[in-house]
Amino acid sequence: MNEFSVLIVDDESRMRKLIKDFLVAKGYSILEAENGEKALETFELEKNKIGLILLDVMMPKLDGWSVLRQIRQESNVPIIMLTARGEEQDELFGFELGVDEYIAKPFSPKILVARVDAILKRAYGDKENEVKDYNGIVIDEAGRTVTVDGKIVELSLREYELLKYLLDNENIALSRDKILNNVWNYDYYGDSRTIDSHIKKIRHKLGKKGKYIKTMRGVGYKFEVK
Repeated sequence: MNEFSVLIVDDESRMRKLIKDFLVAKGYSILEAENGEKALETFELEKNKIGLILLDVMMPKLDGWSVLRQIRQESNVPIIMLTARGEEQDELFGFELGVDEYIAKPFSPKILVARVDAILKRAYGDKENEVKDYNGIVIDEAGRTVTVDGKIVELSLREYELLKYLLDNENIALSRDKILNNVWNYDYYGDSRTIDSHIKKIRHKLGKKGKYIKTMRGVGYKFEVK
């Protein structure tokens, strides 16, 4: 997975150096940007080799939210937001925009590296060359793509993993806690609105087939073709 470059976007040079030193020690190639405008310039020039972006929220010239919006218009590259804010509403807002994960400052550099490793493995790691068709919703695990009636549906990494988890458990009612534990798969302390927000976006992207994701009142969700 270390063939990918990681773009570190933070206006604090000491923070960039700290993260860079730990990632370089793990064999990653690093690109840096000291503000939002530079981040977008770098992404446009190097998008074919950038595998993940570590993006600070509060920056001069252009903040992290603005950078996120613009990148998501053309790419689903995994993005981890680095934020000093701990407000739940901010996290929900970020997930709406397509954030894959949050890491709150201050953080352990070793934990950050572990999460970078995990996300890159999930996004680009070896997959079985298996294609499954769920009544017109086709998921290609090797290519990590989803098509609906032959048309590609653009999903963020988290949206893809959530949809795949629902499909893998077709006809099984899944509680929100179980979904959090299996899709977010770490000690996420947010509430179920995070899941509800992602489900809303997935349904919209699936169009008419979004109805296959059923809301189980008082429980959670279930994928069922009927």
